[in-house]
Amino acid sequence: MIGTVLFDVDGVLLSEEHYFDASALTVWELLISNNYLALSPAKFKTDYSPSEIKEIRETVFGKNDEALKLLKSRGLNANWDMIYLSFGHQFIHLLSQIKETEKDRIKGWLQEPITREVLLEIGKVLDNYDVTLGFDQFVPDFEVSTETKQELFNYLNLLAKEKLGVHTDLFSGISALWSVCEHVSQEWYVGDENVEESTGRPSVQLGKKGFLANETTLAEQAEIDALFTFLTESRVKIGIGTGRPELETIQPFQHLDWLKHFDINHIVTADDVLKAEKVLIERRSLSKPDPFTYIMGLKGRETSAEDCLNTPLPIENGQEVLVVGDSLADLLAARKLGCQFAAVLTGLSGKDARSTFEKHEADYILDSVLDVRGIIEKN
Repeated sequence: MIGTVLFDVDGVLLSEEHYFDASALTVWELLISNNYLALSPAKFKTDYSPSEIKEIRETVFGKNDEALKLLKSRGLNANWDMIYLSFGHQFIHLLSQIKETEKDRIKGWLQEPITREVLLEIGKVLDNYDVTLGFDQFVPDFEVSTETKQELFNYLNLLAKEKLGVHTDLFSGISALWSVCEHVSQEWYVGDENVEESTGRPSVQLGKKGFLANETTLAEQAEIDALFTFLTESRVKIGIGTGRPELETIQPFQHLDWLKHFDINHIVTADDVLKAEKVLIERRSLSKPDPFTYIMGLKGRETSAEDCLNTPLPIENGQEVLVVGDSLADLLAARKLGCQFAAVLTGLSGKDARSTFEKHEADYILDSVLDVRGIIEKN
């Protein structure tokens, strides 16, 4: 009998489309803005129209989001990681075009952390050359790899060796460059008003309104509210395990009047994951498909990161827990936990994701999060 339901947010309760828009804008800014590589600063602004955002997203990720879908199919779930891989790939592609004359500089850059200041330095060197972007090479380069999840970071190191002739471990783990990507992404998503609260740092580029006020629910707001009411009245505990930061989870839930259904101690976000990663002796990613997010969702945020990490897997009575997600990363996390998994076909790939979930033998495949009610009624 299911006694606990843990929900992912993006692709399950709220649309992730604006996250992908912000991700594309982030990669675009890192490449063309004067604050970073400055390849084409005249094309940069902070108030793109919806049609311009659509065009940028199609440029960066492909007309049908092919790059995003490839990464999702490899079990990668966090938008920050997708941004990092996309920008890192373009970074290597750009350096490959100047390697014959700038070999020593490239070798030096790839042995030290890539901060914003280093990107500015590299941009000044690139300005002396006629370099071009190569977004269309992302899928072909990554399709030949066998890496999945966080191992894709290490694949960037292999590409650097192959395309630049430089051995490096620069791209492994949560690097300085990853942090630069994360901060730009937060500027786009939360806007000027919330950046410092979200990141603890001021904006590098002001003028961004953010997407927080434009969240889209994946079923009627009132119907999802009714689902939460049904679950709590049925004595089913509910929690959240999301790759969103806390601000981007709590604020929309308050606005939608959903927060009243939850114990805040069981709403686990990317902030909790990042906090836990910082106490690790060897820094590594704890984002999905690592089960850490859902373990803390079960145990509560008051539980120490050490206790969560030392939880024996699969957990006791795992079949009494249902994880509801839209991605392979969610499914893999649930499998490690020994929990049941309900796949919702409202994520990036929509109904096309059914074959992937069938292949990985999801316990349930649902057209909508609202169908969770039927699972509980039958248990």
